[in-house]
Amino acid sequence: MTSYSQPLSFRHGPAMANRFMLAPLTNLQSHPDGTLSDDEINWLVMRAKGGFGAVMTAAASVQRQGLGFSGQLGVYSDDHLPGLTRLAGLLREHGAVSSVQLHHAGMRSPRDQICEAPQSAFADEATGTRALSTAEVEQLRDDFIAAALRCEKAGFDGVEVHGAHGYVLAQFLDAENNRRDDRYGGSFENRKRLILEIIDGIRAAAGPQFQIGLRLSPERFNVRLDEAKLLAEEVMTGGQIDYLDMSLWDCFKEPEEEAHKGQPLIAHFTTLDRGGTPLGVAGKIMDAAKVRACLDAGADFVLPGRAAILHHDFAARTIADPDFACTPTPVTREHLRAEGLGEAFVGYMATWPGFVEAPVPA
Repeated sequence: MTSYSQPLSFRHGPAMANRFMLAPLTNLQSHPDGTLSDDEINWLVMRAKGGFGAVMTAAASVQRQGLGFSGQLGVYSDDHLPGLTRLAGLLREHGAVSSVQLHHAGMRSPRDQICEAPQSAFADEATGTRALSTAEVEQLRDDFIAAALRCEKAGFDGVEVHGAHGYVLAQFLDAENNRRDDRYGGSFENRKRLILEIIDGIRAAAGPQFQIGLRLSPERFNVRLDEAKLLAEEVMTGGQIDYLDMSLWDCFKEPEEEAHKGQPLIAHFTTLDRGGTPLGVAGKIMDAAKVRACLDAGADFVLPGRAAILHHDFAARTIADPDFACTPTPVTREHLRAEGLGEAFVGYMATWPGFVEAPVPA
């Protein structure tokens, strides 16, 4: 049985002091130009102070035309370096391994944010998305790599490549719609190529201690569970990444696909050959009992999301108290402010059904 206070080592870079990594959480707190705000830095540094062994930023856009939402962090310009450098230093000062999640929204880019048609692996009439040319796909790959090197220059320990949740890299994995006739579409071998080229490119260009993680999600957005498992096993046994972050929506639910029912979703990944690569899971981890259940099921670490929003010190509290559970929702806006959320983040959480108490009528 793995203790959640036990350190976790990676192939490259520093070890995590425990088995808690902050999930990459949209918080809408960056400035319009993609630079970090004091509110966003405070939110993240509080999680380092709260005992998380690793702290990851929200999804950070690698291209201006790949923004997914307002208030999104950017890593596509050297103008972002001062804030990134400040954040990396503060996270290190408070003992957390630091990471930036690299992201491009693809067809999920709002036109009013990017002021042009969204771009993706394939055209989509409903969203007005156009298909990227082969040269543009290669540029996208190079911009992921350049963003990673920018994060390294800022002093981060590593990056996580966002291949989940229906954003651009998951759009390339889309088994139903990615029918490109170049080397990035059609067969599974071609559809996974961009992710692998990004990982290989970062590994080749970054320093020997720079960490690379990958986030995948195994369901929704036309990602097939069997293909997600094949890709997960390939990257874990390939030796290029330092950890795999599986976003499972709910770790212990059964898969949606009828052919794979009969065991919880987490078991489909903890039973894979990992080649020594740590496997983390996210999905409705709200108390110490669920953390233990994930580790007992074979995960190496957990990535709490909502729990970390509710309690900046969820990691420290869980390590100290085997019966700890998050405060029930809805919570007050004052509770969230006390946990380090700025007004933009509090307002965003108020759009989540049942998360924030409705204001009392005057």
